[in-house]
Amino acid sequence: MPVKIRLQRHGKKGKPYYWIVAADARAKRDGKYLEKLGAYNPNTNPATIELDIDGAVQWLQNGAQPTDTAKAILSYKGAMLKNHLAGGVRKGALTEEQAEAKFTAWLEEKATKVDAKKDGLSKAEAEVKTKAFEAEKAANEARIAANAPVVEEAPAEDAKASNEEEE
Repeated sequence: MPVKIRLQRHGKKGKPYYWIVAADARAKRDGKYLEKLGAYNPNTNPATIELDIDGAVQWLQNGAQPTDTAKAILSYKGAMLKNHLAGGVRKGALTEEQAEAKFTAWLEEKATKVDAKKDGLSKAEAEVKTKAFEAEKAANEARIAANAPVVEEAPAEDAKASNEEEE
């Protein structure tokens, strides 16, 4: 039975939400699956991915083939790297401790990159809000200036007339 690691679509129209599953290759896209490995929500920025890395590695070692999108997700979360390092341990190129150290170092580096992206997005969002606020403020000032009562010169002429009458 060929097993694939693939995405199973959930969510409503226009708002997809995916489960990452290990399923028989002959099963329908949203049909029966062997094990749920995680979830993927592309509606957030950055996309939210929850993944059982050890379960995914176990399926990869047993011969499951990921689809292209699933492979990209597994690679992003480090399951493909962990599988690669596990292969090195089996062959004797690495010890278990070395492989675990490499994996944790990679995870820390990845976490800093993701945090930097989130910070950049929040800064950009704040900048857009301040620009919109300044534009709105300028528009309000222009509207107030346009609607302000115009001081007529007639009262000034009345003042001149009253001055002339006094003389």
